[in-house]
Amino acid sequence: MKSVIELISERIGLAIDKATDQKASAAIVTPATDAKFGDYQSNGAFAVAKQLKTNPRQLAEKVVAALQIDDICLPPEIAGAGFINLRLKPQFVTDRLVGISSDENLGIEKAERPQRVVVDFSGPNIAKQMHVGHLRSTILGDAICRMLELAGHTVIRQNHIGDWGTQFGMLIAYLRELYAEKLEQPDVVSISDLEQFYKNAKAWCDKDPNFAEDARKEVVKLHNNNKDTLRVWGEFVKASRKHYQPIYDTLGINLNESNERGESFYRDKLADVVNDLKKAGLAKESDGAICVFPEGFKTKEGEPLPFIIQKSDGAFLYATTDLAALRYRVNELKADRIIYVTDARQKLHFEMLFAVAKTAGWTDDKIKLDHITFGSVLGEDGKPLKTRSGENVKLKELLDEAVKRAKAVVEEKNPELSGDEKEKIANAVGIGAVKYADYSNNRTSDYIFSFDKMLAMEGNTAPYMQYAYARIKSIDRKAKERGIDTEKELKNIKRLSLAESAELALAKHLIRYSEAFNSATADFKPNFLTSYLYELAQKFSTFYNACPVLDASDEIRPSRLLLCKITSQIIRHGLKNLLGIKTIERM
Repeated sequence: MKSVIELISERIGLAIDKATDQKASAAIVTPATDAKFGDYQSNGAFAVAKQLKTNPRQLAEKVVAALQIDDICLPPEIAGAGFINLRLKPQFVTDRLVGISSDENLGIEKAERPQRVVVDFSGPNIAKQMHVGHLRSTILGDAICRMLELAGHTVIRQNHIGDWGTQFGMLIAYLRELYAEKLEQPDVVSISDLEQFYKNAKAWCDKDPNFAEDARKEVVKLHNNNKDTLRVWGEFVKASRKHYQPIYDTLGINLNESNERGESFYRDKLADVVNDLKKAGLAKESDGAICVFPEGFKTKEGEPLPFIIQKSDGAFLYATTDLAALRYRVNELKADRIIYVTDARQKLHFEMLFAVAKTAGWTDDKIKLDHITFGSVLGEDGKPLKTRSGENVKLKELLDEAVKRAKAVVEEKNPELSGDEKEKIANAVGIGAVKYADYSNNRTSDYIFSFDKMLAMEGNTAPYMQYAYARIKSIDRKAKERGIDTEKELKNIKRLSLAESAELALAKHLIRYSEAFNSATADFKPNFLTSYLYELAQKFSTFYNACPVLDASDEIRPSRLLLCKITSQIIRHGLKNLLGIKTIERM
């Protein structure tokens, strides 16, 4: 089912071609910014008129004369210097609405050419707790996967965890020196212990050359697959997984051990990366290190910028691992597209990574590489969100606080609910509020984290959207209390009535769900989706206040029940299926 804007664009594009003897003209159709001008607007005549050096309004008149769109729209109107305004026919809207009501994807069309897409996101570090800096990559990456899956693509999630490197040598050496008993009973080592131990080990390394040498030896053992060292390292990974897996489960993120491809996974592939780039004549020694100098990248001084793949001491770097991971994803996972979801500070790294891979012939124009960036989460002071002591806010503590605050609101608003119901609502609202607040901001922008704003029952927030859904579901309960069989009335519906302006406005918005999905997916910006859902909730509120549902006549009530049903389906689909936010039927 093509979106309405796609249908209109096709028709206008054909009309422009016919009026000008052009081929594949762009219709440039957008939703009207003001309902008094119609539902959609095209300014495609402007661009073509400029090319042909003709009057755009006169060209618009020719386009309208050639336009065959009376099955979709009322007669088009020309405004200003050549805008074409279009208003949907009520009959088209009702037909479209009926089609959406029986479609499990609510009008969203599958991709014509499904792809295998690898999405690299989250990426926590072993032996460290996840903090607020991991939030955006984790939930944005999950939303991207959900959108692509709904569009019919095969999605392969990859959690590129930081589980290899010199830090583990320091950590193992520290434990051997001071806590040897913990190495014999590694299960008693918690993530908070490991985090503090690492800080202590790093400080010790910086001041004691002998300890630094011990740590280096442990790194060598790790790289040489020493069984005992690998066993201890494996326990660090297990302890870390016990920390971050519950966070993924709480957030509703589809990541688990099977999705993990950490740095350690590629450790046997790193030497080949360096050797192959040397053989290709792309990697060369520079100040003792092995570097690639991709074309077009310069230092501030105008010198070629190095992409370092091996240090002078023989150690490999993140760049080497990322190149190995890219090759694995292309050659083994057979990816048509690879998406990396990280903060904007890594922009240059990924630009150079992609350039090296393409120059080496490891990717080509058929394989699309995307770096999806995002801004920072800020505190009320406008600076990166930190604790009072200046440390990163732990993600688990942040989520626990969100649930705690949501529960306090539930206790205040609904004290009569059972303890289990309060807990269920508090979890759905608290976690949903954190995720929705992030999604509702443009991903490329920084945003200020505020529990008060994200937990508000008014405005573009998760609680408002969850309440809107619960409010619609309450109509079914009230109908049963009054002996009205809503399922029977919907099943036997024969004719839709959209006589009231609020009914028609709601219906027109409902049939635009696929447009919002397409906009959100085009550049992976969930704020297009949250804006649509918020506007939907507002239009439903206007409709509900102006048009009685259960008190409507037997002739009109089925139409209004259908509007309620589709609205609830779309809100639930958008929140739950695409954004991973729970809906609740009673609030």
